[in-house]
Amino acid sequence: MLPASDPRSGAPRRGQIDRIGSRVLEELVELIVTGSIADGEYLPPEQALCDEFGVSRTVIRECIKRIQEKGLVEVAQGRGTRVRHFNDWNVLDPLVFDSLVRHDESLGVLDEVSVVRAALEGVMASEVAATGSAESHEQIRVHLHDMRRLQHDNPAFLRADMQFHLSMMSASKNRIAATIARSFFVRPLQSARWDGNNPADAIPRTLAEHERVFEAIEAGNAVAARVAMEEHILGSWRRRRLPDGVHHLSP
Repeated sequence: MLPASDPRSGAPRRGQIDRIGSRVLEELVELIVTGSIADGEYLPPEQALCDEFGVSRTVIRECIKRIQEKGLVEVAQGRGTRVRHFNDWNVLDPLVFDSLVRHDESLGVLDEVSVVRAALEGVMASEVAATGSAESHEQIRVHLHDMRRLQHDNPAFLRADMQFHLSMMSASKNRIAATIARSFFVRPLQSARWDGNNPADAIPRTLAEHERVFEAIEAGNAVAARVAMEEHILGSWRRRRLPDGVHHLSP
């Protein structure tokens, strides 16, 4: 008998099994995030899931274990697998967060992301203003200089913008806030809804807002740095936010 790893055996290889499991896991997460299986409801029995996805019990059991680890479900012995309330979900889990953003019809999730980002980055900007070193200020200044230099190259400008924020987070020494903020900063960038509809003057306005943040940091004004960062993040989202019910703008 040929081993499962032999291409002539017809049996799925390890990589194929992993890909199948990943697909099933993503679909189960989406069923829960979209409310197709609502809070308090039970997932179909194990065999029904096997039939639905065309996979083995081993794959289904592994996927159930994974969504349980993400806080999406709880397994009750003898009763089945029940969907947990949203408040129990690990929304920072990449798969859960990506699904939430992808199915965010009302943009409510992204509204909340902008509020949380503003609060966290505002705190970190104030910390850098109060306790940041000359070296950390210089690192932030370099990225601000890049933003000035790259105003006519939108992708490069956005990369410099990201580096400004990331260097500020690093300089704050607040590892917990930085970890959470980075998740909320980087992952939504994959969503066209987060890009929204930037006005024609978006780049000069964005640059001016970053200038104000840095001026406050360099002056050691913790309150002004926090306010400037909060106003930038919330204002930037308000400028580009699509109207309710609009998923993208036609070219």
